[in-house]
Amino acid sequence: MQSPYDFKHIAPTYANEKQPAIFLLHGMGSNEDDLFQLTTAVDGACHIFSLRGPISATPGYAFYLEQEGEPVRQVFDQVLMHTQKFIFEAIQEYDLDLESIYVMGFNQGAVLAQSLALTMGNTLAGIVALSGFLPKFVEEEYAKRDVDRMNVFMSHGTYDYVVPFEWAEHAKEVFEERGANVSFFSYEDGHGVTPQNLEDLSAFLKAQLLH
Repeated sequence: MQSPYDFKHIAPTYANEKQPAIFLLHGMGSNEDDLFQLTTAVDGACHIFSLRGPISATPGYAFYLEQEGEPVRQVFDQVLMHTQKFIFEAIQEYDLDLESIYVMGFNQGAVLAQSLALTMGNTLAGIVALSGFLPKFVEEEYAKRDVDRMNVFMSHGTYDYVVPFEWAEHAKEVFEERGANVSFFSYEDGHGVTPQNLEDLSAFLKAQLLH
């Protein structure tokens, strides 16, 4: 891999001609070990790549800088480009199934996942966006591709103190208007993943990857 990202990779437990893949993008101040616990429902069924954000943010890392809750555009543009390049390199190097590429993110990772969905379009089979939002400049200024064959899982706490619930609702509407198949879940919780959230997410991943 030529990508500048540090990452961890878990290969599927059985051999096949081409395998599906999930790319994991952690939240602010976390690291590449954080989200594996959310994919146990499909352990062994696909490649899992977990990327480490390139910016130090104690006690972990970040994917981009923030200003008043929004990504700093110059940094975000670069990170989005490098993440997209990483996915395409992984597809080639690991001979991944082009019909089954997924991106999952929490917090900053969810912001990236939604942005990648619009810029990569139906190249991605689906995304999972946990407690995230769609930056205004991505929605208004980025060149966007079709998402009419994409399956989107979004979840958000109604009492989220980091990312307002209304921002997630707006992102849902954007993807629905563009023809994506959106599953939107809300929970009476703050900024995190509840047990019910994990159960709903696991059901989504099984439906997508275990067939």
